[in-house]
Amino acid sequence: MIDRRLWALAWPLMLTNLTVPLLGLVDTAVLGHLDSPEYLGAVAVGANLFSILYWTFGFMRMGTTGLSAQAWGKRDHFAQVALLLRSLLLATGIGLLLILFHQPLIRLGLQLMNPSPDVAALAAEYASIRIWSAPAVLCQYTLVGWLIGTQFPRGPMVMLIIANGINIVLDVFFVTVLGWNSRGVALATVMAEYGAALIGFVIVLRRMPEGQALSRALFGHLADYLTILRVNRYIMVRTVALLLVLAFFTAQGARQGDIILAANAVLITFLLVISNALDGFANAAEALIGEAVGQNSQRRFRLVFVSALRWSVCGALILTLAFVLGGRWLISLLTGIEEVRTTAWQYLPWLWLLPFASVWGFLFDGVFIGATRTREMQNTMLFSALAVFLPAWWFTTGWGNHGLWFALITLMLARAASMGWLCWRYTRMGRWFEPH
Repeated sequence: MIDRRLWALAWPLMLTNLTVPLLGLVDTAVLGHLDSPEYLGAVAVGANLFSILYWTFGFMRMGTTGLSAQAWGKRDHFAQVALLLRSLLLATGIGLLLILFHQPLIRLGLQLMNPSPDVAALAAEYASIRIWSAPAVLCQYTLVGWLIGTQFPRGPMVMLIIANGINIVLDVFFVTVLGWNSRGVALATVMAEYGAALIGFVIVLRRMPEGQALSRALFGHLADYLTILRVNRYIMVRTVALLLVLAFFTAQGARQGDIILAANAVLITFLLVISNALDGFANAAEALIGEAVGQNSQRRFRLVFVSALRWSVCGALILTLAFVLGGRWLISLLTGIEEVRTTAWQYLPWLWLLPFASVWGFLFDGVFIGATRTREMQNTMLFSALAVFLPAWWFTTGWGNHGLWFALITLMLARAASMGWLCWRYTRMGRWFEPH
């Protein structure tokens, strides 16, 4: 029964998640076949900047999932609707602030990444367009998180597949027909983000619990919004640490030249495929673990964890085989620039290691989010980034780009080990259900 419930949640979420790197694959393929690698590098830098900027507030998705799943387990309709409304208001406010202060944020981000002058100019143009999607993106996070927590995964699937389909069509039209290059990719993304938010609002309105009318009490008071921010502050720190690692990875690649930057951009696109595919099981675990905690059921908690673990490992095995057997062909699909292609082939073996190195962290993220044990997520990420990733990179700088990939793999293994140890300890001591 648990396997069936996990799969009922996981397959729409996997399909939903895979549309995200599919969009990245199209961006890379469209720009990778232009004459210059600078456009591909510009979008890699710009997209990385927005990953940091937007996923700093990724708690709007993850925190909403855990809290709404627990409210779902308790069958508390008021708490479900109040959480959604308050989170949407927070998301809109934060998005407008990002637009207001976008110029210094973009300048700072580009200075930290330090791309070549030509790539920096194109990345700045890309970023100045992408920033206008901020309110829509953060509202999407909230809507998707709420729909996952209330166990309606087909909502995010419809929402993101349609929006990303529009994005892909506009990508091809703006770049290949109108010749707008990286500027066209940015504009297509902005239009698609607002389309996704609109679709999400329609789906959520149809999912409102019966008998729960709109009332002043749902809006709450300032303290209620501060409570949401306090609960999710640990997710924010954890996410910032992870994204800074990825930004550091991009920046170090950029320092080795535009060809290495472009080759790494191609390979990192496959990391997005891995994370978004395996996150289907992790997202399903978030909803079912949160429900188990809301029901105070230790037996259901264990059953969900074992099921999610089993299927996550199977998914990692399939992805590993796909990259081992078809990696060179997939790289060739994404770029026709011979120098970028042959450089990416040199680092392909690191891609073979990524699925099994990263699957454990994705799974444990789902468990900890569902149980709203967000402080532990923060601490394990800080340990992995500061005590493992940075020293690993420092001691392997003589390896060039190989050292950079080695450090990334060690980060993932450190997360797996530290979160796995905490998971075993909390399960043995029965701490998942204690107040925190």
